[in-house]
Amino acid sequence: MERGKGMKFVGDSRVKANNRKPNIPKDYSEYPGKTEAFWPNFLLKEWMVGAVFLMGYLLLTIGHPAPLERMADPTDSGYIPLPDWYFLFLYQLLKYQFASGDYNVIGTVVIPGLAFGALLIAPWLDTGKERRPSKRPIATSMMMLALIATIYLTWESVDQHDWEAAAEQGAIAEEADINTEAAGYEIYTSQASCIGCHGDTMTGGAGGPSLLETEKTPEEVADTIVNGQGSMPAGMFEGTDEELQILAEYIAAHGNPEE
Repeated sequence: MERGKGMKFVGDSRVKANNRKPNIPKDYSEYPGKTEAFWPNFLLKEWMVGAVFLMGYLLLTIGHPAPLERMADPTDSGYIPLPDWYFLFLYQLLKYQFASGDYNVIGTVVIPGLAFGALLIAPWLDTGKERRPSKRPIATSMMMLALIATIYLTWESVDQHDWEAAAEQGAIAEEADINTEAAGYEIYTSQASCIGCHGDTMTGGAGGPSLLETEKTPEEVADTIVNGQGSMPAGMFEGTDEELQILAEYIAAHGNPEE
């Protein structure tokens, strides 16, 4: 018998074949300008753009800190709220008749849900491989519509807002140095109408202005308490004439700190 004749080689299933391939992205050179590998090419570009915008926002917050207002007062029904700038377009949407009142659910759920839902499913609505906007009409139209609507509603919200009134009602008032041991303060705090509108430190509250630096005489203060002024109705004081005089002198003393 010749050497090797009649011999057969049988493969062993216990020996694993080394068919692994290195994690090398596909070659997209035959599709120039149309697509690229997600890792690391596309993701690296996303990170670089995100880092630039993040640094820009950080510098903006350092150069122009967010303006603060006075402490929130849940009893102040006259306060006009204003959301942050990135929610102004939704805030403006709720001012329209078809998205507010009885149709509030349309402005808060239906319209935003359809808008953001359309943007989320845009990649599945437009599966083309082209990257030029002119070759992707569905995705381009949806993005342009969302961008135009957001810019327009944001602009309208800023233009219609009463910034002077908002600054006045949100101004931070310094803590008043008042005499809490005086008889006038005891009378002031015993009047629900006084402390409810002007606060326990007379710096203003739910619709009531600050009583500090009013520059009124005791007689003028007493007349306002009895007869009312502006949104303040008459006949709110519950007390004797002597208590009224003590209260008027107390408020006038704090309204004219230099005297």
